[in-house]
Amino acid sequence: MSELSVNHLLGIKYLQPEDIQLIFETADHFKEVINRPIKKVPSLRDITIANIFFENSTRTKLSFELAQKRLSADVISFSAAQSSVKKGETLIDTVNNILAMKVDMVVMRHANPGAAYFLSKNVKASIINAGDGAHEHPTQALLDSYSIRERLGEVGGKKVVIVGDILHSRVALSNIFALQMQGAEVKVCGPKTLIPKHIESLGVSVEPNLRKALEWCDVANMLRVQNERMDVNYFPSTREYAQQYGVDKALLDSLSKEIVIMHPGPINRGVEITSDVADSKQSVILEQVENGVAIRMAVIYLLASKIK
Repeated sequence: MSELSVNHLLGIKYLQPEDIQLIFETADHFKEVINRPIKKVPSLRDITIANIFFENSTRTKLSFELAQKRLSADVISFSAAQSSVKKGETLIDTVNNILAMKVDMVVMRHANPGAAYFLSKNVKASIINAGDGAHEHPTQALLDSYSIRERLGEVGGKKVVIVGDILHSRVALSNIFALQMQGAEVKVCGPKTLIPKHIESLGVSVEPNLRKALEWCDVANMLRVQNERMDVNYFPSTREYAQQYGVDKALLDSLSKEIVIMHPGPINRGVEITSDVADSKQSVILEQVENGVAIRMAVIYLLASKIK
């Protein structure tokens, strides 16, 4: 298969294992491009992409914009906070008005789960989901897996623990799907209140003890506590959370083997991980950021090549 089996990137669960492989091989090529003195290729000179963000985003939005500009696409960016959505316009009307300007592709982040899927059924453009509520964040999961592949050689057969706020995390769900599709074993670890009730139905086991989880894994993906999605307190205090589920250098050094530390960002330093862990040689956090641009270039390029 030399092209994607899908016309949109709505979630990892819609992809095939061969799709992920193709995205990674394409990203390998683009990673080489973005490390050249001239970091641009003319691949998408005739494609126009709209970035529509209904939720705040710094890293994902910048990463997508950079990926699009590296591919020479025309880019328009739209922030819902300053838009007609505030005046009561519907999502489809907003997007159709943008598409009337001859836009080929939409990158959208939205607070409602399923928003990207809904859009893909109602407008004529290729849709990339940049995060829909607590549902999925497919490009983050792809860049996480790609970073594991880069550091450890392959994803298959590896043991990955996702630590923290699993309940509110779209990154966790997309990662579970992506890692399992590539043959990795996944556990989750965190306060009982932040673990979804039926998580085992996804083939994931729960390890409540952080030390045991870290001793078991090859890779620990440390998630941020998503305070902005919480309407009640899920644990007594940030200090207690950090004591039970935070990783510091002493804990990392006391393990019987060296593990890889990941974080999708933004980091609450001193909560999920301390600064000396974030900046240690076991951390691939900055590699994740660099790989994000290459992965998003690959996804945009492969989807654009399917636009007739």
